[in-house]
Amino acid sequence: MSNSKNNNKKASEKAKLMSKWQKMPYTNRELSWVDFNARVLEEAFKKTNPIMERCNFLSITASNLDEFFMVRVAGVLDQIHHGRTSRDASGMTPTEVMDGLVEKIHEFAKKQYSCYNRSIIPSLRSAGIVFKEADELDGDQKAFVEEYFEKVVFPVLTPMAVDTSRPFPMLANKSLNIAVRLTNAENEEFFALVQVPSILPRFLELPTHEGRAFILLEKIIAMHLGELFELYNIKQYDPFRITRDSDLDIDEDTEDLMAEIKKSIRKRKRGEPVRLEFGKKCNREIREFLVDALDVTEREIYFQRGPLDLTFLSKFAHIKGCEDMCFEPIVPVNPPAEFCGYDDIFEAIREKDRLVHHPYESFDVVVDFVKKAATDPNVLAIKQTLYRVSGNSPIVAALIKAAENGKQVTVLVELKARFDEENNIQWATKLEKAGCHVIYGLTGLKTHCKICLVVRKDKDGIRRYLHMGTGNYNDSTARFYTDIGMFTCREEYGVDASSLFNVLTGYSTPPEYNKFIVAPHGMRPFFEAMIIQETENAKLGLPAKITAKVNSLVDPEIISLLYDASNAGVKIDLIVRGICCLVPGVHGFSENIRVVSIVGQLLEHSRIFIFENNSNPLYYMGSADWMPRNLDRRVELVFPVEDEDIKKRVQEVITVSFKDTVNARQQLSTGVYKSVDKRGKHKMNCQKFFSKLALKAQKQAMKKTYASTVGTPIVPVEVKKEDSEQ
Repeated sequence: MSNSKNNNKKASEKAKLMSKWQKMPYTNRELSWVDFNARVLEEAFKKTNPIMERCNFLSITASNLDEFFMVRVAGVLDQIHHGRTSRDASGMTPTEVMDGLVEKIHEFAKKQYSCYNRSIIPSLRSAGIVFKEADELDGDQKAFVEEYFEKVVFPVLTPMAVDTSRPFPMLANKSLNIAVRLTNAENEEFFALVQVPSILPRFLELPTHEGRAFILLEKIIAMHLGELFELYNIKQYDPFRITRDSDLDIDEDTEDLMAEIKKSIRKRKRGEPVRLEFGKKCNREIREFLVDALDVTEREIYFQRGPLDLTFLSKFAHIKGCEDMCFEPIVPVNPPAEFCGYDDIFEAIREKDRLVHHPYESFDVVVDFVKKAATDPNVLAIKQTLYRVSGNSPIVAALIKAAENGKQVTVLVELKARFDEENNIQWATKLEKAGCHVIYGLTGLKTHCKICLVVRKDKDGIRRYLHMGTGNYNDSTARFYTDIGMFTCREEYGVDASSLFNVLTGYSTPPEYNKFIVAPHGMRPFFEAMIIQETENAKLGLPAKITAKVNSLVDPEIISLLYDASNAGVKIDLIVRGICCLVPGVHGFSENIRVVSIVGQLLEHSRIFIFENNSNPLYYMGSADWMPRNLDRRVELVFPVEDEDIKKRVQEVITVSFKDTVNARQQLSTGVYKSVDKRGKHKMNCQKFFSKLALKAQKQAMKKTYASTVGTPIVPVEVKKEDSEQ
């Protein structure tokens, strides 16, 4: 068949699918994301949360929104710019999506600043903490600010005049600036800009006789504008902030991918503005000057009712001396119960598969796995994928040590991990210099799977040890992302791991895996087949159920199949933290589907899939969400759980999560999320519960270890009723 006929056939099939999807309940992805961010904002309003945690939640909503504009809103505007009018699975054109976003985000921003002004600031004041305006400073505070400005701020500032000889400067993405309207002795009007330096702290603590007082950096600068423009009269000044299109446009056919990404990162800083923020009472002349200079439209302008860029609240929430105004920290147990009593991690894995639940159980066990492999003389090779790692990664340090020790070290560093590109380029360079074999993934695909393979010479021959997980090899985010990792040395898993790395590093064709489910070739058909099988079982009157815990549920075909399953009588329970395009409880589509979102102290990140399989449940975990990008455009890994003890633990994660009455919200058939009904239920915070469960499991494991070494019988620890209700 010719290419043109092939293309026509594909276009026809896609049109049929789109027509089918547009007839089913389907929430637009971008609008669903705004609803998710609103759930985070609810945590900032929640009076039962400590005040500094509420500051942090509000900061998270602002940071989330920045990235949303930089990538998703920029993408919609680009579609409009290129004249795209086709409808998505929700039945909306790009213009309709943008109209919906503008309305929703304006309303959301009002709630953000209502939270800041009417909830956060009064609560801080009640705790003895105030933010001061310039005219509220007493004599000592004014003197303190004067000295700080002269010694610290003034040397860093660069006032920039804008006139015929000095064109409007390229302002950095997300930078906070002050626009100044000036007149000279002849009453001629001029404009100038002052960038609020991001290298300095956004807030300054002031001397005070009671409580604690702070002032924002832009207010300090505004107090001293006259010193920057001594020959002019300052008529008006206003803060403003630009958000730019920051999605990379990478030519992956280039001979040097790293150089191409570096070039694209530089372009990111000069992306087109997609949002221009002003204060609520911005001067009209200043506004018109900036709108004209930056070439933005009215729908890209946002007037905020407070300080621009609320992300500063993240650092403010962690100031010293306010620890009692934060959540009680969830401290990871170390070692996890699975590894208590073992000096040799490889011995523990040889005995049975091992599961660790982060951050309740320390990520150090994963770091130690790589560290031990790096120094063990019996280890021959280490192969690992890295998507996002911390700035001072002990995992990378261990891989470098392994290479220096003569191990064969192969590392796939995903250079295209959004907003981590520069960090990953640095690590890739260091790994290469140490003698590691570094690869950057497959053309056109992001490598998102989480896997580490250690090849070791044991007494009975060569054995492959694996760690596979739902989250990144990032020791920093592992402290507040909930993820699950599994260690195994099962032969079939090891063979699959070797095959997967051969695909990533060489020209091997995707194999028939024994156990692994790998995207982009095998994962979509796998999940579709599993859902269809449950549907068929329900039609035959057999036990049928689907349970999934994911970050996002977007894929139209998966959603369509879940609707079919629901109509056949399959009970479907879904925990979807973020975007959910499926709508539960709709007559004729999703009456048997329940959707719950958990937003709390920790960020829910693990992915779990359970299929009833006629009363013989099949358990899977992995790196993939139910999104088109995960199923079709990434290298993802989902793996089965076969150890009976681990199956019980995975089931427990799901069961307890659905009992949460503190962090959980259930989606209604209207698409609105409501806190779960607490009537007749014990108070249950699943994250606190798992933390206590990990500690108890560790204590019991350590007592068993002690008993086995000294022969002393141990009485099991009783679980108190109040503990089970947390």
